[in-house]
Amino acid sequence: MKDYPTLDLNDGRQIPQLGFGTYKLSEEDAPKSVSTAIDVGYWLVDTAAVYENEKGVGKGVGEWSDIFLQTKVWNESQGFDRAKRAAEKCLERLGRDHVDMLLIHWPCPEKNEFVDTWKAFIELREEGKAKSIGVSNFREEDLRRIIDETGVTPALNQIELHPTFQQRELRKVHEELGIVTQSWSPLGQGEGLSNDTIAAIAEETGQPASAVILSWHLQHGLSPIPKATSRDHIEANFKALSFELNEDQMSRIDALDDPDGRMGPHPAELN
Repeated sequence: MKDYPTLDLNDGRQIPQLGFGTYKLSEEDAPKSVSTAIDVGYWLVDTAAVYENEKGVGKGVGEWSDIFLQTKVWNESQGFDRAKRAAEKCLERLGRDHVDMLLIHWPCPEKNEFVDTWKAFIELREEGKAKSIGVSNFREEDLRRIIDETGVTPALNQIELHPTFQQRELRKVHEELGIVTQSWSPLGQGEGLSNDTIAAIAEETGQPASAVILSWHLQHGLSPIPKATSRDHIEANFKALSFELNEDQMSRIDALDDPDGRMGPHPAELN
């Protein structure tokens, strides 16, 4: 990972800052897209049990043993025993004996099983099946509860985050607790690409609009995981590592924040 930007995790490890997302990538398309992303230079690949593409992602990663691979256990697999079995199945599909990062996909507060799920994750880490463990879509109260009840702080929380939904309060909590913020839907499901402010900055920098948005994430210390299928889009996103936005450009994107900008489900509602 020479010259590749990384973030420090609270467990003493590092995570590549820019990742490759595979949401909505089919099992059939995953091997080619993932191997293309690795060829372009990505060092982090994200998947999940519910994406139903782990086998394809595993094939795409192939023999690249140093690629940072992360997956997530789905909601129906919450609870201590179920989570452990589900994680084993994830590894089987990926063709790996461990992942670099294992995440609880959603807190599912009404199920009230995420603490037991977290305890299973702690055990999986001790067994070497997950080098680091974290969560996804957790709210402040969910984070504080698992930390209070187990003494183990997640290394990372993967949340919806893009210029029109910047999650500033939760980011402050992450900073206080030493948790890396990873951004899913970092381009705002593509909507950010047609934003006038983004378009203007893309023109000023001579860079693709997607790279402008991703550069904004990187400069804020976030870990964005954009998904792309074509080599052109994969390369355009990767250009975020080749330039920096100035203070004025950063503040213009900061100004796009909208409290009602959430596009995905609310973490309290998905169970």
